[in-house]
Amino acid sequence: MTDAALAQPDWHRLVWRLAIPIILSNISVPLLGMVDTAVMGQLDAPYYIGAVAVGTLIFTYIYWGFGFLRMGTTGFTAQAFGAGDAAEMRATFQRGVTLAGVISVVVLSLQYPILAFGRWAIDAGPEVESLAATYFQIRVWGAPAALANYVVLGWLLGRQQVRLALLLQVFLNGLNVVLNVGFVLGLGWGVEGVAAGTVIAEYATAAVGLWLIARTLRGFADAAPRARILDATQLRRMITVNGDIFIRTLCLITAVAYFTARGAEQGDVVLAANAILMQLFMLVSHGLDGFAHVAETLVGSAVGARDRTHLRRAVAVTTIWSAVVAGIFALGYGLLGGPFIDLMTVSSEVRAQARDFLPWMVLMPLIGIWAFQFDGVFLGATRTKALRNGMILSLATLVAVNMVMMPLWGNHGLWLSLVAFMTMRSAILILRYPALVRDLTTD
Repeated sequence: MTDAALAQPDWHRLVWRLAIPIILSNISVPLLGMVDTAVMGQLDAPYYIGAVAVGTLIFTYIYWGFGFLRMGTTGFTAQAFGAGDAAEMRATFQRGVTLAGVISVVVLSLQYPILAFGRWAIDAGPEVESLAATYFQIRVWGAPAALANYVVLGWLLGRQQVRLALLLQVFLNGLNVVLNVGFVLGLGWGVEGVAAGTVIAEYATAAVGLWLIARTLRGFADAAPRARILDATQLRRMITVNGDIFIRTLCLITAVAYFTARGAEQGDVVLAANAILMQLFMLVSHGLDGFAHVAETLVGSAVGARDRTHLRRAVAVTTIWSAVVAGIFALGYGLLGGPFIDLMTVSSEVRAQARDFLPWMVLMPLIGIWAFQFDGVFLGATRTKALRNGMILSLATLVAVNMVMMPLWGNHGLWLSLVAFMTMRSAILILRYPALVRDLTTD
């Protein structure tokens, strides 16, 4: 059946009702990164910023790599929500939490090899490498809570409980900001304070989120029997979809890692300048992902209801508003990018370098909108093979363009390769979208 939200005639109002909490929730994530960068930028050397950037990059591999816990949970939950299948919604959550627990044990068991690989992969200066290792060794203990939070967020988004998702993200990142500022600037803990604040905030949020969902599940009329949770068909489907998302996400974070590593090769100043501009990239990506998440949950509900008309309408309206917001981001970066850079660091060298490369960030929202938006469409439909193959080709494009252009243009060539990466992501998914629509038959 079609859920009540999809039955509403005013699609623009529906999209904004869902998008505003998600955008606010998403933007709180890069704002946290900006606070961490700004806090480190008040210290007396650029390698503090670089250390947090490198340490965070390692966790990007870990947590983004297992981002299917959020993405897969949203898609499966949204489809069960659209079909009115309460038992499958419960089973989806229980499968996700179980998988998050297993992965957490693996991550904690392999923390030393993970750190060793990260230090080998990113050839940073000795000060950056030492501080990044300290950051990692503290923050890794937050893995169980961080992965559980992915499942909680995915389930809430799939059920269109966006206000609860917003409250949890604001709680997580607000508490994290308060703790990080207090630990670093108040107690003088340096990168140790940033890592400790993040771990504490993650566990506090996981506790609240699991409690909220437990209350919701108690209100369901029928519990999902163990046989439903362990249903072979659903488990195979979950493994296939999550495997595709894992490969897709691994390629994405490899692209970010490659970008960071090539920047690090150019020295601590360029590394710090790129890290500041990447905060702007993360801001626009999380902002536009708000509409992608709306598309994900509405498309998932439409697929669950087998309604092609609602799928097309959800994609059209979310894309229109995503394009409008992308234009606002581009204009804002053009007008306010310079003052933002000055706020992030007191280093005159880093400020000059970041301003030199700022035009690339003005262009990025206009290029990235299509990649972000159609990611949400394909995730909601759980058509993950196209996402996987498209990201593999996009990563190859990034490396190829960088190998040609960076020797010619230096760091400008590196930024050009990132633009080429985003362009290829967009083009592949746009070309695959008509096939997705054709595959959905209306009852």
